[in-house]
Amino acid sequence: MSSEAPRTVAAGGVERLRRRVADWDVWSLPRRVRLPVLLVEATAFMLVIAFLPESVPTATDLALTLALCGGALAHTEIAVRVERARRRVHEDLHVDLTSVWTFAAAVLLPPTVAAGVAALVHSYVWWRSWRPRVPLYRQLFSTATVVLACLAAGGVVEAFGERAPIIGGPRDLLAVALALLVYTTVNSCLVAGAIAMSVPQADLGRLFGHWDDNALEIATLSLGGLTALALSINPGLVVFVLPPLLVLHRAVLVRHLEEAANTDPKTGLLNAAAWHSLAERELRRTGRVDGPCGVLVLDLDHFKAVNDAHGHVVGDMVLKAVADEVASEVRERDLAGRFGGEEFVVLLAGPDRGAGAELEAVAERIRCRIAALQVVVPTADGPLSVSGLTVSVGGAVASAVSGGDLQSLLQVADAALYAAKRAGRNTVRMGVALPTQASPRGGNGAQTVGPVPRTRAAEPPAAAR
Repeated sequence: MSSEAPRTVAAGGVERLRRRVADWDVWSLPRRVRLPVLLVEATAFMLVIAFLPESVPTATDLALTLALCGGALAHTEIAVRVERARRRVHEDLHVDLTSVWTFAAAVLLPPTVAAGVAALVHSYVWWRSWRPRVPLYRQLFSTATVVLACLAAGGVVEAFGERAPIIGGPRDLLAVALALLVYTTVNSCLVAGAIAMSVPQADLGRLFGHWDDNALEIATLSLGGLTALALSINPGLVVFVLPPLLVLHRAVLVRHLEEAANTDPKTGLLNAAAWHSLAERELRRTGRVDGPCGVLVLDLDHFKAVNDAHGHVVGDMVLKAVADEVASEVRERDLAGRFGGEEFVVLLAGPDRGAGAELEAVAERIRCRIAALQVVVPTADGPLSVSGLTVSVGGAVASAVSGGDLQSLLQVADAALYAAKRAGRNTVRMGVALPTQASPRGGNGAQTVGPVPRTRAAEPPAAAR
């Protein structure tokens, strides 16, 4: 064989390796996101190397490591179906229940050993439960954030003295409490930073999770602190950690399933059934406590033209963008839902929110936001911008509607919507009930009388450029 053959084989191997590296999903990230992600991973790796000489485990450390890894792997295997179901119904999880084990490791073990436990646990859970829904680069970044959180929490515990045994005195409890705060702060801020870089206009709920997510995170870390306390007394107590953790895991799945059942999959708003149920409850409550409610019914003008011109996939993206604009204009306690097709509905509740002037002002702001909206969607020929969207809005105030029940409110608001359509679209109309007349869709007999809108832009068809 000539000397050229080995070089040819080597060159072919290098070329195949180069192509495989070039195919990694991480290179598909925008540069502004890719660099911080790689920097976080490199920082975690370098810190683990730096702490390595100081992290010689003792026999106690090895026993605790075996107990934590054994408990985590057993938890993963028992809850694997539950975790897969969580990922199916809730792609963007802010709370990972493995922090019970990783936080306990941060409290009990030397830094590098705790980092190793975190990496092992996260990798195993990803392999068994999350793959392929979570790409490898996201898994590596998530693991790096947990490793950094473990190192930070471990530094807090070391600043208070020895790690184990934790006897539960005031000093030990303070150390664990501060370590919990540092752990969740480091982890949450790193994840929020990555989301902020990839989605520049993300709201706080998207960055840090909702209150329920944060409460669940604190509960999980608290259980991790109790796990550390129990294992520092006797590593065999790990078996008593599993039952409450599995119950918590299933309770979280039930909550996610309830959210999925109440949410419209295309827009993220409440679906029609959930909106009706919650709106009736809110209407009864605010009638006793906070005063009147108001309802807005919104309908996209000429939405069929968008579907006909660009297809239903683009139409779905437009619906999602419109839903985001509607949700951005109302408060968290207000109820925004999709009634089907291109029709949306909003219940505004609380002091002054149901007053006619305030209700009309909110409707006008929504109308203006949608009129200015440009939805950029990717296509094979490059980005496509869909603009020229308009919406007609009808409103009704509970105090102005006979009976003030939800059905009457909807009928009056619906009649006001038809009045806005007849007035030329891209218009807001407020409705009042006149019992002797009939609604366009039937019902208890309500006619809509609405003020002429203060502004009404020209109504071009939805166009792309």
